[in-house]
Amino acid sequence: MKLELPELAFAKDALQPHMSATTLDFHHGKHHNAYVTKGNELLDSANLNAETLEELVKASAKVGGALFNNIGQHYNHSFFWNSLSPQGGGAPTGPLASKIDADFGNFDNFKKEFVAGGVGQFGSGWVWLVADAGKLKIVKTANAECPLTMGMVPLLVCDVWEHAYYLDYQNRRPDFLSAFLDHLVNWDFAAANLAKA
Repeated sequence: MKLELPELAFAKDALQPHMSATTLDFHHGKHHNAYVTKGNELLDSANLNAETLEELVKASAKVGGALFNNIGQHYNHSFFWNSLSPQGGGAPTGPLASKIDADFGNFDNFKKEFVAGGVGQFGSGWVWLVADAGKLKIVKTANAECPLTMGMVPLLVCDVWEHAYYLDYQNRRPDFLSAFLDHLVNWDFAAANLAKA
C-alpha cells in the first residue's frame, strides 16, 4: 500500500487563534508530507504485506529504522489531525465522559494528567489517551512510537514536537496542551474510537 497525505477536515485558518494557519501549513504541508514522501520511497523495497495503515505500522515496527520512523510518523500525524476540531474542546459527553470519570476520578484530574504527560515527554513525542485492557490511560511516546505497537487502542493524541506549537506558543508547551484540551480536542473522534475498542 502507498501512504497518502490526508486532506484536513477543516480550513487551515479554522483553528485560530489556538493554532495558526502558518503552523498548519508547515506542520501538515511540509513536515507530514515529508514523512509520506520518504515512507513511500522506503516502502517500494520493503515487501510488507498490509491492508490498513494500522497493519502497516505494526509490520514496519518489526523492521524498525527509517521505515518505521516514517510510517509511524504518518500514522501519528494522521491521528492528530483527526484529534482536532474547530468546534472542539471542553468536556466530553456520553459514555466517554463516564469512562473518564470512572478511570481518572473526574474530568479535571484527566486534564491535569494529560497536560502533565505532554509536558513530561522529554524532547519530541506525543501524549495519548488510550484504552488498555478496558481502562483509559494517559500514555506518552517518543519520536514515531505509538500505542498500536504496545497493544493499546489510541483514542486521541496531541503532538508535542516543537514544530506542532513553537510558532504559536514558543517554549510554552503547557499553554499549547491546555489550548488543545480547552479549544481544539475532537471528543467525537475519541468517542468513536472508544466505541470500537
